[in-house]
Amino acid sequence: MKFLEKNIYSQTGEDGIIEKIFEVTGAENRWCVEFGAWDGVYNSNTAHLIRDKGWSAVLIEGDKERADQLKSNYSGDAKVTCLQAIVDFEGDNSLQSLLGHTPVPRSFDLISIDVDGPDFHIWNSLKEYEPRVVVIEFNPTIPPNAEFVQPRDMRLSQGSSLLSIAELGKMKGYELVYATKLNGFFVKKELYARFGITDNSASVLQKSLECRMNVFQLYDGTLVVRGLQKFLWHDVGISSSNIQIIPRPFRMFPGNMGRIRSFLFKVWRKMHNFRAHR
Repeated sequence: MKFLEKNIYSQTGEDGIIEKIFEVTGAENRWCVEFGAWDGVYNSNTAHLIRDKGWSAVLIEGDKERADQLKSNYSGDAKVTCLQAIVDFEGDNSLQSLLGHTPVPRSFDLISIDVDGPDFHIWNSLKEYEPRVVVIEFNPTIPPNAEFVQPRDMRLSQGSSLLSIAELGKMKGYELVYATKLNGFFVKKELYARFGITDNSASVLQKSLECRMNVFQLYDGTLVVRGLQKFLWHDVGISSSNIQIIPRPFRMFPGNMGRIRSFLFKVWRKMHNFRAHR
C-alpha cells in the first residue's frame, strides 16, 4: 500500500498519512482528540480534519497563552471543545478524566499524542477510551531496533523509541502501519489486515535517516560518529573528537601496548569502570 506524506497543517507529512488511513478504514464518528494542541493550527495533526472535513474534536493545551489562542481559533465552532490542562498519568488531569468531561465517545476515530517526552506513559494510562487510530510521537534519534522508555515522570522530556511504543501498542490491541520522521501511526488490530502490510516492525517502518547518529569503535579504541552530528533539539555539535573515552596514550590495539603501557592502561580501566558503575 502506498502512503503519501503531505502537510496542510502538520509538520512531517502526517496530514497525508491520516487521510490515507481513513480512506482505508473509514471513519465511524468523525471525532478526534489532540494534546498538546498548541494553538490548534501550528503543526497540528487534527486541524485538517476539523477545518476542512468538519470533524468534532477535543483539543487540550497546557500553556495558557497558547490555550487562549486555541480557544480563539475555534471560538465559532461548536463541534470543538478546547481545554487548558497539562495532561497527567492519573488524577483529575489524567487524559481519561479530562475526556470524561467532554462529549467525545468512548470509541472515537483518532487521537494525536504529542507531549515531548512521556507520550508512552500517557497512552498506557488511557484505559477507558479506545481510539481507532493513534498518532504518537517517538524519539527519532533512537535506533529502530533499540528499546527505550523514558521514566514515568512528567517532569522529564526524553521520549521513547518507536520499538517500545509499538510493543505497548500490541499490548493494547494496536498495530503499527506507518511512521513519519516524528510520529508512529497505529490502528486497532482488527483494522490492520486492510492495509496489506507484510512486515510492520519498527526496523522496517522507521525509515527516516536524517535523525540517525551512528557511533562505532575502531580496533584501537577510537570512537567515530557518522550521520547526525549534533544534539537535535539543542543545536550543539557532536564530533568524533569530543566523545572519546579512552585517553589518547592508550588508543591502540591492546596487543601492541607493551608491558608498561599495558599495566598503566589496566590501572586506568579499573578506575574508569569503578567510576562508571558508582
